[in-house]
Amino acid sequence: MTSRVEIRLAGMGGQGMVLAGMILADAAIRDGRNAAQTQGYGPEARGGASRSEVVISDGEIDYPEVIQADILLCMSQEACDRYFDSLKQNGLLVVDTTYVKRIPTAQAIGCEFTAWALETTGREVTASVLALAFLVGLTDLVSRRALEEAVTSRTPQGTAGPNLEAVARGLAEAEAFRHR
Repeated sequence: MTSRVEIRLAGMGGQGMVLAGMILADAAIRDGRNAAQTQGYGPEARGGASRSEVVISDGEIDYPEVIQADILLCMSQEACDRYFDSLKQNGLLVVDTTYVKRIPTAQAIGCEFTAWALETTGREVTASVLALAFLVGLTDLVSRRALEEAVTSRTPQGTAGPNLEAVARGLAEAEAFRHR
C-alpha cells in the first residue's frame, strides 16, 4: 500500500498559487517521493479563480489530479466557496483570513497569511509561499531543506531572498500554532 496525499492550493489569479504548487511538487521530488502537479485558471488572468493541485506519493501516481483533497488551502473567498465540498471529511482546511471571511467549518485553520507576508517581506505575493511553508510546518509534507531548495530554484530571479524569508515566517508560525 502506498501513501497518496492530495493537496489543492486555490486562490485568485496573481496570488502565486500555481507557483506554490510547483514548489511543493519540486520539494517532494527532492525528498525522493513521486509528485504530480496540475493547475487551472479562470478566464481572467488576474483576479479570477486559480488553483494548483499536487499529488504526492511514495509509489506510482496512476491519476495525477486531486480526487478528494486531503489538504485544501484557500487564499480567497471564491476558492473556499468553490472547493470546500471537495475536501475529505477529515481533511485539513487552511484559509487566509485576509480574504476569506465566510469559513464553512469550525475545524478550519484561519491565518492572516497576506498580512504576515506584508509584515515580513513587504510583498503581498509572497503570501502563497508563506502559506505553503505554514502547511509544510503543520504536516511535514516535505522537508525544510527540500522546500528551501525548491523555492530558490522555482521563484523568479531576484526574489529568492524575500521568498525564503516568507518560508521562515510560515514555518515559525506553524511551529507556534502546533504548540498552542
